[in-house]
Amino acid sequence: MRSPAEVLPHRPPFLFLDEVTALVAGNRAEGYWQLNGSEAFFAGHFPGRPTLPGVLMAEAIAQLGAYVVLSDERFVGKLPLFGGLDSARFRRQVTPKERLDLSIEMTRMSTRAGRGQGQALVAGELACEVELFFVVVDDDSKTAAEGR
Repeated sequence: MRSPAEVLPHRPPFLFLDEVTALVAGNRAEGYWQLNGSEAFFAGHFPGRPTLPGVLMAEAIAQLGAYVVLSDERFVGKLPLFGGLDSARFRRQVTPKERLDLSIEMTRMSTRAGRGQGQALVAGELACEVELFFVVVDDDSKTAAEGR
């Protein structure tokens, strides 16, 4: 399986997916984000009680969803962009050095858009669940890099 950096356009410090551990291209995936405690957001969110921002949990799930989409041959040269979130629920505080186990299943996919149900767990305990919506556009950065 390819590394997230080989599939996704995201780069540190905004790559929140360390490894994909299971994949059915265009359908579902599992992976994780290991927090090492030195992430810059912990210093300010919150001093004395460092907590992973919930929106970054949702972003990590979305990045796993983008991996699912971009692993499907139909979406070569495309870019899935966040279209929205519904039913986001944050169930547990996530702290430095914890591992966020991620999963997503696509519930609808077309050539232009889709939706998926995802969740993040820590040690088997639900931390976040969310329904994600995305739109698929041409990846102009690849076109520019190829000199087209």
